[in-house]
Amino acid sequence: MPAALLDEILHALLGTSDPDAGQDALDAGASRLAATPERWADTARAYLALGTRVVEGCWARGWQPADVVRMAARDLDDRHVRLTADLIAAAARRDTPGARGTRWTAQLRDTDADVWWTDDGDYLAEVARREALTRFETAGYALETLRLLSRLPGITPLHAEAAEHPHPTAGTGTTGTTRTTGTEPRMLARIRALLAKAESTEFPDEAESLSAKAQELVARYSIDEALLTAGRDGEGGGTRPSAIRIGVDAPYDEAKAMLLDAVCDANRCRTVWSPDFGFATVIGFDTDLDAVELLYTSLLTQATAAMTRADRAGGKPKRASSRSRDFRQSFLIAYADRIGERLARAAEQAKEQAAEEAAADAGHGPAAAPERDLLPVLASRAVAVEDAAAQMFPNLVTHRVRIRDEAGWTHGQAAADRAALGPRATLPRPRR
Repeated sequence: MPAALLDEILHALLGTSDPDAGQDALDAGASRLAATPERWADTARAYLALGTRVVEGCWARGWQPADVVRMAARDLDDRHVRLTADLIAAAARRDTPGARGTRWTAQLRDTDADVWWTDDGDYLAEVARREALTRFETAGYALETLRLLSRLPGITPLHAEAAEHPHPTAGTGTTGTTRTTGTEPRMLARIRALLAKAESTEFPDEAESLSAKAQELVARYSIDEALLTAGRDGEGGGTRPSAIRIGVDAPYDEAKAMLLDAVCDANRCRTVWSPDFGFATVIGFDTDLDAVELLYTSLLTQATAAMTRADRAGGKPKRASSRSRDFRQSFLIAYADRIGERLARAAEQAKEQAAEEAAADAGHGPAAAPERDLLPVLASRAVAVEDAAAQMFPNLVTHRVRIRDEAGWTHGQAAADRAALGPRATLPRPRR
């Protein structure tokens, strides 16, 4: 039976760590699967059933769809990535739509995890046509994908999303700002569009204007939500931090992790980098996690563009180091360091402006606002984030980085000074 045969082949693949023996087992297994074309449909059904169990095992060990696809991209190739997405789609058929949360659903969409094949019995034949492969090659790719996913170790599971269900905003009878209302996704789409235009334009003034508007929306999105939640549920907000994973890819992954950490610090989040898996876990409240994801992506794009311009500006012998790994690593570390300072100042200004607006709306003087409203709310959230991070990762370690290229450091700091952040918005106090 194909199911028993697949189990036997996968057991053999997982039973060896020697690369040569593993390749021999892979070739033998692919040959056995491809040798019976009359049973190819049964093999396809058995493969999808086994793949579903393997993927569900990944979920049980703490992995999520984007993480699994990222590992396939790091360790294998594009065909394996597409096969991984197919197995995720097959496994998703057993879930109630939306049951695992909106972030999970978004990952399914972003990884193209769709059931595109007409029937499970036709799956392997349709993969062969899609990828222009023989039966033997198709079986080989399919088995390699199963082996990779089966070997993924257990990792720290993420907290569930903090705001999965709509709730009424106090005093209004309308739905508040949550992940199920549709309000936040539209705002995030607008922010993404502004940042994308800022990254692509060749005109610095236009980039600054677009980034300033995006930053205004980010500030409103985050601080306004904190005050709304506190007004509804008290100072603690009634919610708890959640967590996401953000890819931090080579090359220069250490410097990129530093940039992500700087963005997290400014947005009241904690980050824990896992270099072996190519991601960082970010812990925070949902609106802050959204801000971190958007700002990190945009600032990394700006940093990469600035680094490329530094390459182009250099002459052959005079600035050859600008094309070296040391230059680029030092450039990005300096960029992260200076961006962290700028973001911290911007975050502090946003708190002051929001507190003054809240005080003015309530009829208090500006000096009274920080003690009464915003600062206690943010302090309570900071404690909650630290506690959540300590529970998820009780044994963290830190390490130092070295700057190996002075020119890279200098150019990186200058690029960070030019990066478009834009002013924080003045926020009205939400009605209670």
